[in-house]
Amino acid sequence: MSPSIAIRRETKSRWECRTPITPALVGHLVHDHDVEVLVQPSPRRVFPDQEFSHRGAHLTTDLSAARVVFGVKEVPIHDILPDTAYMFFSHVIKGQPYNMEMLATLMRSRCTLIDYECVTDADGRRLIFFGRFAGLAGMIDTLWALGQRLDHEGLTTPLAQIEPAHTYDSLEDAKAAVRAAGSAIARSGLPDGLAPLVIGVAGYGNVARGAQEILHELPRLEVEPDELDGVSPADARRHVLVMTFREQHLVEPIDGGGPFDLQHYYAHGDNYRSRFARYLPSLTVLVNANYWDDRYPRLVTKAELATLYESPTPPRLRVIGDLGCDIGGAVECTVETTDPGDPVFVWHPGSDAVTRGFTGHGPVVLAVDILPAELPREASEEFASTLGPFLVAIARADYDVPFEDLELPPEIRRAVIVHRGELTPDYTYLQDHVGAV
Repeated sequence: MSPSIAIRRETKSRWECRTPITPALVGHLVHDHDVEVLVQPSPRRVFPDQEFSHRGAHLTTDLSAARVVFGVKEVPIHDILPDTAYMFFSHVIKGQPYNMEMLATLMRSRCTLIDYECVTDADGRRLIFFGRFAGLAGMIDTLWALGQRLDHEGLTTPLAQIEPAHTYDSLEDAKAAVRAAGSAIARSGLPDGLAPLVIGVAGYGNVARGAQEILHELPRLEVEPDELDGVSPADARRHVLVMTFREQHLVEPIDGGGPFDLQHYYAHGDNYRSRFARYLPSLTVLVNANYWDDRYPRLVTKAELATLYESPTPPRLRVIGDLGCDIGGAVECTVETTDPGDPVFVWHPGSDAVTRGFTGHGPVVLAVDILPAELPREASEEFASTLGPFLVAIARADYDVPFEDLELPPEIRRAVIVHRGELTPDYTYLQDHVGAV
């Protein structure tokens, strides 16, 4: 019997149009490796159903014949099939309370759970991700938000012509719009009172690289965080100044002793405090592209923002693009997440309240939690290209054997969180979290 896999329709958000496996990859599996592929029909998926069927997939709502079901986002509890292997972004490895019932259901149903987020090489580097596209879409949306905020202030700039990422037919169309805005800035300069326009990017990983890819479409000058005073007024008027913040700019040891040690910080984050507030007065835009959890200091706190905005004269900071999008996390004023249809709010330091839109004495916060979905075609194609080399092995594996006998590439074995209803050795710590539901 040929191995059988399935691609489920995405149901978590009406904005989710991505797929982990493209029609071209389906054709490769069906015709070159004799893998049966079932596809749930979806009116939203960026690739029409017919493209999958033309490549040899079988369209069906019933996925019970598949041994492995692939998706992007979490599978609803009522859709979990017993004795089935699943691969998707599960968002459970931090013990996230909102997904513990799902994890418990997978375990009760004797399922296997493989999480893309945990697919790593021997050095712990992630191999399958959408991070670049979170950075690409997030930076496009952040520039749009800045243009709209400035327009509401009466400062008309070429940035006001940029639209949110999801409105463009392709990534190249979006880049062309940013490029056109950049050409106008280089040609005519920024309005009086706006220069220097400083965009600070916190981070240098995959998300940050996507953000920087968009910024390269602008007339940019790269500036070290402590060297802003060295930029001439003439250069500042016809350029966007870009600062990249690394860990040594963001934190310092609480005891104040010794040079910054990155590995020590990773291992002992609670021994450090944030030093980033000193840079806030210089920034027009802050883009958070860093991974964060509560072992580490926040990038920026509500109290620090309240101090920045306590003067009746507005500070330079207009927009925070929180691409990490953790509620109350690295950017503490990210008090809720948004979606592409209503992507921003203003956080008001005086009341700790939010209002939709761009006006108010506080920063505009972009907090879209499915940013890669705004560029669904290119994001799906790149994701599938990284997942593809593992698919045949995943499809052919025997999920009835004990975990120690499960034949999967080591990169995929490291990502098996649950097997036949039991937490695997690297993830037994989750028992304390799942046991609470």
